[in-house]
Amino acid sequence: MAGSTEEHLDPEVAEVEDGAMGNEATQPEAESQVTDAEEGTSTDSDKGAQAELEELRDRHLRLAAEFENFRKRTREELMGAGERAQATLVGSLLDVLDDFHRMHEVEVEHATAGSVLEGVSLVQRKLDRVLAEAGLEFIDPRGEPFDPESMEAVLRVPAEEEGADDRVAQVFQVGARFRGHLVRPARVSVWKVD
Repeated sequence: MAGSTEEHLDPEVAEVEDGAMGNEATQPEAESQVTDAEEGTSTDSDKGAQAELEELRDRHLRLAAEFENFRKRTREELMGAGERAQATLVGSLLDVLDDFHRMHEVEVEHATAGSVLEGVSLVQRKLDRVLAEAGLEFIDPRGEPFDPESMEAVLRVPAEEEGADDRVAQVFQVGARFRGHLVRPARVSVWKVD
C-alpha cells in the first residue's frame, strides 16, 4: 500500500519535486561551466606565454648564431688584413733581396773592396728606407739620458764628469720601434759617477 500512495501523488507536487531535482542537476553543470571558463582563460594565457617564450628562445638562438658568425668573419678579416700587410712588406723587401742576389753574382776577380762596400752601403740604405716606410724607427740613444723603457743597460762605465751621470756612453746594439711598439730595446753602456 505504501507503494500505491507514492504513485498517486499530486501532479503539482511531482512537478515541484522534479523541478527541485532539476535544479540540483543543473547546479553542478553551472559550476563546471564557470570552472571551464576560468580554465579556458588560464589555458589561453598559458598558451600565449608559451608562444612568447618560444619566440624569445628563437630570437635568442638567432642572435647567438649571428654573433658567432660575426666573430668568425671578424677573425678571418683580421687574419686576412695581417697577411695582406705582411705580403706588402715582403713585396717591398723583394727589391732589396734582388740587390743582395746581384751582389752575390759579382765576379770576385773584377770586384774591389771599395765597390763591394759601396754596394753593401747602397743596399743597406735601401733596406732602411723600405723599413722606415713600413713604420720601423731605429733607436740610437748615444749621449742621451738612460731610459729603461727603450734601453737595456749591459755595462756601467765610470763617469769622468758629473754631467755625464746616467747618460748613454756607448750603443752596442741599436733598438727599434715598429709603429710605436718597442720591438727591441737598445743595448747600451751607461756612465755612472762613483
